[in-house]
Amino acid sequence: MLRTTALLAALAAPVAAQAQDLPTIPYLPLTMASDAANAALEACAAEGHNVSVAIVARDGNTKVLLKADTSGPHTASSATGKAFTSAGLGRDTAGLADFISGNTANNGLRDMDPRLVIQAGGLPIRIGGALVGGIGVGGAPSGAIDAECARVGLDAIGAA
Repeated sequence: MLRTTALLAALAAPVAAQAQDLPTIPYLPLTMASDAANAALEACAAEGHNVSVAIVARDGNTKVLLKADTSGPHTASSATGKAFTSAGLGRDTAGLADFISGNTANNGLRDMDPRLVIQAGGLPIRIGGALVGGIGVGGAPSGAIDAECARVGLDAIGAA
C-alpha cells in the first residue's frame, strides 16, 4: 500500500509542476464587461442619445448587450458588429474604415465576415496590453459620438 501511494505521488508530481508552468490566458471578466457597458450607455444617455452597447469577448461571443429603452431597432446589431470587429481585428472601427478607404486593395476586409461592421463606434478592449474583447456603441447621431461613449466605457474599467 505504501509502495502504491509513493508511486502515485511520484507520477503526479511532474503533472502538478507542469500545470503551474502553464501561462494564464487573459480574459474579460463579466463584471468588468457589465461595468464598461453601463458606463458607455450612461455617457450617451447623459447627452440625450438612445444607444445600444455591446461587449464581446476576444473570441467574438457577446458577453453583454444593453439597449436603451427608446433606441432604434438597428442599434443592437450595429453595436454588436462594431464590438465583434474591434475584438476580431484588434483595431478601432473608425481607424479600420480609414485604412480600407485609403487603399482599395483592402476592400476585401468588408466582406471577410458578415458580422463585421466597419463604422466608427467600436474599440478593442485591452487589459494589461492583452486584447481581451471589444466594445461597440450604436445609435448616436454620429460614429464619433458612439466612439466617445465607448471610450468612457473603457475608461470606467481601466482598459486601453
